Amino acid sequence: MYILAPSLLAADFNILGQQIRETEHAGAKYLHIDVMDGMFVPSISFGMPLIQSIRPASRQFFDVHLMIVHPERHIREFTECGADGITFHLEAAENAAELIRSIHSFGAKAGISIKPGTPVEAVYPYLEQVEMILIMSVEPGAGGQSFMPEAYERIRQLRDYIDAHELPVKIEVDGGVGKKNVRKIIDAGADIFVAGSAVFKKRSISSNISQFMEAFQEKEGIRKNGKDK
Repeated sequence: MYILAPSLLAADFNILGQQIRETEHAGAKYLHIDVMDGMFVPSISFGMPLIQSIRPASRQFFDVHLMIVHPERHIREFTECGADGITFHLEAAENAAELIRSIHSFGAKAGISIKPGTPVEAVYPYLEQVEMILIMSVEPGAGGQSFMPEAYERIRQLRDYIDAHELPVKIEVDGGVGKKNVRKIIDAGADIFVAGSAVFKKRSISSNISQFMEAFQEKEGIRKNGKDK
């Protein structure tokens, strides 16, 4: 099953609760919540108070993406305020295996993210320990960037390795994901699709999400018919 994870970075915070409910009603199973500290990446975004405040408004999976230094210091707090899954950057982790164990110990699913310049092979030692790998298809730290075409091959490489080793790890893709490239990203091997501007900008949220759902249903139909892997 393919999953859409609308990124709150692109939402209108004047009507945030309304927009969150609209994403849920339209079929988005996840909410992607970027936490940026101004050190690991240049930008600063929201953190624990926002997650805690919106948790009662949604039954969606809170997909928290930590773009921060020393992520190990904050795992308990993020799970306590409502994170269902916590993804940290491999580049920011001093001890990735210990950080994964910490996330699991607080009842959350664990994910690892890598920047575009980090070799995909860097995550291989952890694939039996995590539920998800996040491939960044832009440089982390700002919304509205264009998808980097080289990400397609990185997704394929990771998909081939996961399948060859029969691992239940999901591949998430974040950065420049939209209706024009979602089918190609699916074909490369992704499972979870983070989309900000493509969900919250221009047309209505429901209309934007419906275009993703059509692509997902089309590809899932092909799989059921045995025409795709």
